Amino acid sequence: MSNLVLFLLMMCGGVFIAVQPSINARLAQKTGVIESSTVSFAVGALALLIVSILVGRGSLRGVAAANWWELTGGLCGAFYVTLVIFAVPRIGTAAAMAATIAAQLATGLLLDHYRLFGYQGAPFDLKRGIGVVLLLIGAALVFRR
Repeated sequence: MSNLVLFLLMMCGGVFIAVQPSINARLAQKTGVIESSTVSFAVGALALLIVSILVGRGSLRGVAAANWWELTGGLCGAFYVTLVIFAVPRIGTAAAMAATIAAQLATGLLLDHYRLFGYQGAPFDLKRGIGVVLLLIGAALVFRR
């Protein structure tokens, strides 16, 4: 898969991430915040189980060899999805996404710089630092009422 295709797919993922909170928040009006998050994860887990069975190339048996902390990604996702379901009706989708994206970029900068989790990353430099600061300023401007 080319880097351009991967970039375009990530752009599509960004669209889905922006739409998901509004969908889940609407469901929460009928079910509740925690319940909406539960339904969201259950539907996603079922879809991924089907895809894993049909086209997966790995093995779910590898979970037995995983470190405990490698299994916490779902907790991170559950925290985020639940929090955004709560936040979107109160501060709006744009403000919730701006805060999320700014925090993701700042965290990504640190993960890359320190090569945490064993992945090759780019070291911190002034240009990357300015990019994060500008994004944080942009997030503050979007949030400002």
